[in-house]
Parts: sequence; structure tokens; C-alpha cells
Amino acid sequence: MKVTRSGIPGLVIFEPTPFRDHRGFFTRTLDVAVLADAGIDPASFKQENQSRSRLGGIRGLHGRVTDGGEAKLARCARGTVLDVIVDARPDSPAFGRVETFVLDDVDHRQVYAPGGCLHGYQVLSDEADFCYRTDVFYGPGEVAVNPLDAELAVPWREPHGELSERDLASPGWRDFARTVLGVEL
Repeated sequence: MKVTRSGIPGLVIFEPTPFRDHRGFFTRTLDVAVLADAGIDPASFKQENQSRSRLGGIRGLHGRVTDGGEAKLARCARGTVLDVIVDARPDSPAFGRVETFVLDDVDHRQVYAPGGCLHGYQVLSDEADFCYRTDVFYGPGEVAVNPLDAELAVPWREPHGELSERDLASPGWRDFARTVLGVEL
């Protein structure tokens, strides 16, 4: 499995080598030794979630930014998504940086986002099943930034589809940084 880093400290990309034949494919979706070699404690994951969304739909930008945040290991089990990570850690040299990755059911790439980052995705196929593991249980403390905020300028694909009322009502990046993180941009 190929392991690479990104410009966001702590963000890791895992690229397996699927075995394909006339029956379909086989690929590893979790390898505790590879995670450990990348500095990720595989025992830290507490919950695994799956969502199904339609073409163009955007979910996020969500995360936990206090008490160590919430780390996520994300993959797309069916279909194709544009995965988006925003570094929301004020002490990070990449604070405010947006990185995107295409995750799909062909390459089976996975992205590990460290605690303190915001996460979202947009469905690029007719439908997609998105799976992610987290190192904290779901509950109070999750925050959100409006994914369409012009200042953050996430490069969503057009046209974008459905968004939740919560996501649309969430603050923009500048207001989020000031009110939640205590940082003036």
C-alpha cells in the first residue's frame, strides 16, 4: 500500500493496489500495520459511519476543533466523491488550507484527516456510499462551516446538488474563525 503525505500536517493518503480479475476485485480497506507505520493508532477508532448521497450532493464541512478534535479515515465504497479537508487548527502552518481528493470504488484511495480539520464531500457519481472511521463518538461538539462560503473557496464541482439546512445556515470561514476559534483573519 502506498502511503503519502499532503501539505496539511498529519493528513495521510493511503493508496492500495487492488487485485482485479474476471470476478471483480479484492482490496484491503484496513491494515493496522500500515496505519501504525504512518503514525496512526488503529485502536483509536471508536466508530464507523456510512452515508449514501446522490449526484452533486454536498455534506459538510463538519468537524471537531476542540479537545484534540476528531480524526477521520475516509473512503468511498461505491461511486465517486470529491473529498475536502480544511485545516482549522490555528497553530498549524497550513491553517485555512483546503485540499481535495477524488475517492472512488476503482482506486480505493483513503484519506486520514487529523483532529482539528473540517471535512466534507461532494458526490460526483449518480450515487455514492461514503464510509469513515472516527476516533471519537458522535455527539455534542461538532461544528460546521458553510461549504459554499466564497472566502474559503472550496472548488466544488458544478452544478452542486442538495445541501442540508444546517450546512447552509452555518457561518462562513471568517465568522467561524473569529467566533469558534478566536482567530481574526
